[in-house]
Amino acid sequence: MGGFKTILNIVPRPWLIKASFIAKPFLDIYYKGNRFTDPINGKSYRKFLPYGYQQQRENVLAPGTLSLERHRLLWLYLTKKTSFFKVPLKVLHVAPEQCFYHLFKKQQHLEYTTTDLFSPLADVKADICDLPFKNNSYDVIFCNHVLEHITEDKKAMSELYRVLKPGGWGVFQVPQNVHQTKTYEDFSIISPKERQKHFGQYDHVRVYGLDYFKKLADIGFKVQQFKVTEHFSTEEIKKYALMETEILPICFKPL
Repeated sequence: MGGFKTILNIVPRPWLIKASFIAKPFLDIYYKGNRFTDPINGKSYRKFLPYGYQQQRENVLAPGTLSLERHRLLWLYLTKKTSFFKVPLKVLHVAPEQCFYHLFKKQQHLEYTTTDLFSPLADVKADICDLPFKNNSYDVIFCNHVLEHITEDKKAMSELYRVLKPGGWGVFQVPQNVHQTKTYEDFSIISPKERQKHFGQYDHVRVYGLDYFKKLADIGFKVQQFKVTEHFSTEEIKKYALMETEILPICFKPL
């Protein structure tokens, strides 16, 4: 089991997801049960897989989709609190997650565009700090676990604001320490080893605190904090293996 955990943490998640397509029938059967449910594929399992860089988190990686807590939270928000899967929308997805990509792509009512500098899933190769899209272009923007990689995060936030339509909304998840008031960043830290030590991952440049919501508001967004504990029962949090302290930032561009 220890060797399996090591593989899960050393092998990049995109590779794991590709491998999961081959192993999916085995994983679905082997882990089948009724303790946890992945809302993305609707299947239930006796356990989820462990995952984490510095600290292993047990029962967080769903066997079928390889979704993490944050992916399941976003899916639950979209299906329970929005009309995302029902009404025509022009959607921009920055650094698209593979557990969502094909599901969003096949929605006939969505005009779905993906963008990233390096991802093979990107329709448009672009720098988030200089997006090649017109002002007020998109109804919905997803940009999850991206800003912690960007030195000029305010510029990136401004670009997201610029291309979002007035009245539109976005979800911009980041790794966040909710016990920390201020964001911690130190651009003198450049080695991957030291970045992992200070920021939790080798390619992160900061750890956001609770001031993240104000940073978004300062750009112009009206920010709603969708707190897990306010919208899900203790039983649901355990069932879907959500992170109890997570706060989903829902960002609206005022009319």
